Amino acid sequence: MLDGILLVNKPAGITSHDAVNFIRERFGINKVGHGGTLDPLATGLLILMLGRATKLCQSIVGLDKEYIAQMTIGFATDTGDLAGEIIERAPDCAYNNITEQQIKEAVDLFRGETEQVPPMYSALKYKGKRLYKFARSGVVVPRDARRVKIHSLDIESINLPHITFKIKCSRGLYIRQLCVDMGLKLGYPAHLSEMKRTAIGIFSLDKSYTIDSILNDLKAESFIIPIEVARSIILK
Repeated sequence: MLDGILLVNKPAGITSHDAVNFIRERFGINKVGHGGTLDPLATGLLILMLGRATKLCQSIVGLDKEYIAQMTIGFATDTGDLAGEIIERAPDCAYNNITEQQIKEAVDLFRGETEQVPPMYSALKYKGKRLYKFARSGVVVPRDARRVKIHSLDIESINLPHITFKIKCSRGLYIRQLCVDMGLKLGYPAHLSEMKRTAIGIFSLDKSYTIDSILNDLKAESFIIPIEVARSIILK
C-alpha cells in the first residue's frame, strides 16, 4: 500500500471529494483523505493523504493557510461566493464612491486575532446536522462566533468593484465570510469572487501537481511524499 501525502493543484469546478476519488482510482487504494476542504469554485493547494498518512489529518488540518482572494463589491449572495443566489444588490456603480484609504482602513480592522461568525453554508454542525442542510431549507440557526487569527492581510490590487488581497490565517477562517464582513465595513454588499490557496504550512502550491498529470503520468507514484518525510516536515 502507498503511504504518504500528495500535493494537488485543484482546478475550479470539482469538489475536494472528487479529487480524493480520482486519486483512489488512480492508485487503486481506498484509504485517501484530504487535509482541508476547498470549495468547488476555489483552486489551489489540496493535500491528499494516502494509506497510513491519513493519521496525519489533524496535524495537517491545523496548519496555517495562505490564499490569494478576490472580493467583489456590488452584491451579496446567500453562500458568500458566486455559487449562491443574490440576496442583496447595491445601486449600479455605487462603489465608485469608495476611496483607497477607506479600503485600507477596513482591511486593517481584520488583522490579528478576531471573531468570526461562520456562514450558514458551511459543514459545521448544529444539533448534529450540517449547517448547509439548514441553509438549503431556508432555515437560519444560531452560530457562535469563533476566535480566528489573521497573521497577514495585504492588498494586492484595487480595481473596483474588485479588490484582490493575500492572506495568511489560522485554521477555521472562512474567506467567503471575511469578504462579506469587509464589505459591511465599507457599507456595501460584497462576496468572494475568486480564491486560490497558495500554501498550507510550509507546503506550497508551486510544489504541487495537477490532477491530469497525476492521472496520466506512468511514474506518478514518485509524486508522493513518503509518510516518514511528511511527518518530519509537519511536526518539526
